[in-house]
Amino acid sequence: MTYSISRTLDTCGLNCPEPVMMLHKVVRDMAAGDIVEVIATDPSTSRDIPKFCNFLDHDLLTQEERDNRFYYHIRKKQLDGL
Repeated sequence: MTYSISRTLDTCGLNCPEPVMMLHKVVRDMAAGDIVEVIATDPSTSRDIPKFCNFLDHDLLTQEERDNRFYYHIRKKQLDGL
């Protein structure tokens, strides 16, 4: 899968609910179809970020853990009709 990341959100060192709250603010300011990479150290993000995407209908493109960090690529939902 090839795509370009529009923004990176580093939430390392922050605990629930801060990473999701920061993600919500960043996504709100993005254009439809833009992709944000989230980097986190809080293990609860592996539950919270997929729920966030599902609830708000954003696409969770990737979710992986490397070197004690969690990485997520999220595409902001497209507008209806696009």
